[in-house]
Amino acid sequence: MPEPVTAALLLLAALVASAAGMGWLALSMPVHAQQVWSAVPAGSTRRALKIAGAVAVAVALGLCLAVDHATMASLVWVMGLTAAAAGVAMTLAWRPRWLRALAPWVRRPHA
Repeated sequence: MPEPVTAALLLLAALVASAAGMGWLALSMPVHAQQVWSAVPAGSTRRALKIAGAVAVAVALGLCLAVDHATMASLVWVMGLTAAAAGVAMTLAWRPRWLRALAPWVRRPHA
């Protein structure tokens, strides 16, 4: 088990990866992409966002597993994903354009 400061940094990185992953997964959906960019990006862009989201969620699991044993790590991972999903949902409801920061390489699609 890593020392406390290292463990805290790994868990923080897992939370950031969870938030980014959930954001990218949300942006890969046409409805949410429409909210953020006022148009739906190309299918290849949405596919790339979906892959990035899945990889980020998997990285978050790996970081949690690096900190603690599997049962506790999976619990922390699920809790982090839940918090990240709630945060992304609230951002979509309140200020959807803020999620553009997660995908600066996506150009505003034409309507």
